[in-house]
Amino acid sequence: MPAPHNSFKHAIANGELQIGCWMGLADPYIAEISAGAGFDWLLIDGEHAPNDLRSIVAQLQVLAARDSHAVVRPPIGETWIIKQLLDAGAQTLLVPMVESAAQAQDLVDAVTYPPHGVRGVGSALARASDFSGIGDYLTTARNEICLLAQVENQKGMSELDRILEVDGIDGVFIGPSDLAADMGFIGQAGAAEVQAAVLGAMEKIVASGKAAGILTLDKDLQNDCREIGATFIATEIDVTLFARNMRSASNEARQNLQGE
Repeated sequence: MPAPHNSFKHAIANGELQIGCWMGLADPYIAEISAGAGFDWLLIDGEHAPNDLRSIVAQLQVLAARDSHAVVRPPIGETWIIKQLLDAGAQTLLVPMVESAAQAQDLVDAVTYPPHGVRGVGSALARASDFSGIGDYLTTARNEICLLAQVENQKGMSELDRILEVDGIDGVFIGPSDLAADMGFIGQAGAAEVQAAVLGAMEKIVASGKAAGILTLDKDLQNDCREIGATFIATEIDVTLFARNMRSASNEARQNLQGE
């Protein structure tokens, strides 16, 4: 029996649009609600959300029963944490702050078993192999792992062409917020200079044959990226969606009952 089929990986490789949502509330109950909403993929954030390995595992377990594909972002692209996340059952990783081809190659090595990589062989203990229930896991796992590099500063952008040459990187995701800050426009991801840089990067990624992705709540930018050929686009964040609607509900109730 081979490793489970990664529908997300194959969809973006075929140019099929995958619409996603960021999950930062770090709770399996929220993940379950989100998974029933109809998004193609959901990002479990370990970089800017209060997630640890156990909370990530809990959310992976919930999402496994639904159609939304789980993408996990580790806090950093280190081999030790990548190993843990893969063994926990994550099949798609979005690694932040990739700044060079050498770093991208290290990530490829980290998701690949020896002799071609350095991933530790511990599948007998792992949820990923269904606790040794998947007999061919070791020989088939790499084919179903999707590795996405997040480029989000000027150093990474200057190295983008070389990062795109690294075999084993399935897609590149552009992070507008960190890029805006690094360009001197902190908190202004919508600045014309930032958007021009983002769209220019999208064009390079698509031209390279790799999948291009982004998280943005800006509908115009979503459409522009899609027109260029971006295939994995996150359009919402659970934290801001919840906060926005809670504030709106409170204001509407106050206006209704107090006339304010």
